[in-house]
Formats: sequence, structure tokens, C-alpha cells
Amino acid sequence: MARDNCSSADAAGRALSRSDDSGDLETRATEAHHESLRLWLRMLACTNLIETTIRQRLQARFGTTLPRFDLLSQLERAPNGLKMGELSRRMMVTGGNVTGIADALEAEGLVTRIADLTDRRASRVKLTAGGRRLFQRMAGEHEQWVIELFGGVDASGKQQLGGLLAQLKQHVGRSIG
Repeated sequence: MARDNCSSADAAGRALSRSDDSGDLETRATEAHHESLRLWLRMLACTNLIETTIRQRLQARFGTTLPRFDLLSQLERAPNGLKMGELSRRMMVTGGNVTGIADALEAEGLVTRIADLTDRRASRVKLTAGGRRLFQRMAGEHEQWVIELFGGVDASGKQQLGGLLAQLKQHVGRSIG
């Protein structure tokens, strides 16, 4: 979730009319633009709205950021911890970003570094008991926020949307693979 959508959104924005400065790139699209471009911009707009809301709520409720939440989430799924490089790949951010986040979380007692038994040069980052408890509280609220944000779509619509996005993901994966 710590992704940089801005560069692709900016490129799309340059291709569109500059008549609307609302910040929602979807509103810049016109009927003259290809339907696929309009759909992509709508998906970006929805993603950005949801992500912004989640970021604000994480900050207000827990005093934390989405990248910190994402790192804790990755560690929660890996009881034996993860090497820094693996965290970086899973989060799709640079090693330096992961190191900075891990250092701060370690200083707060939420994660610890342990020796990697298979590679003496490496260490693994692992949740502490306190980190696990905090993450479980955050994850529970995060899930409720997402449920609330998707509340405007009924169950059959969610199923249909999920199926369509799976189809798109498969096609894009084959196209770039």
C-alpha cells in the first residue's frame, strides 16, 4: 500500500484537459477520451479517496502512518520475522524506507531484530508481543473502515467488481509478464 500513484496519475493528467483543477483527475476526462482511460482514472480516484481516508484515520486514531501499518501487517503474517530485503519487496518500497520505518518501530518497542539462523550476515525483523497487540487493534479498526467505505456497494456489486478486477489483473499480468 505504500505506493507512488502520483507519477502515473500526473502523466495521465497531462494527457487530459486542464480545465478542472479539483484534484480529482477523473473529472478531467471527457467523452472524447478512450473509455479505458476514463475507467483507469475512476479507479485511481477511488483508490486515492480510500487511501487518503485510511491514512487520516490511522494518524488520528493511532498516531501512525500507512507505511508503518503496512510494515506491521507484513510482520504479522510472518511469525518468524522477515529480512529487510523481503520487507522491501513485499511493501514495494526501497530498502532505505524500510530501514527507517523499522528503526522507528524498534525504538518504540514494537519490533525487534533477531539473528537470521540461515545467514549470519543478516537479521530478521519480528513483531514484539506489544507490536502484535497494537497491530491487532489497528487491523480490526482498519477492517471496519474499509467495510464502511465500501458500504455504498451492495453484496452483488462487490462480487461483480471483484470478478472484473480479477479479470483485469490477470490480463495485465499476462501483458507485462
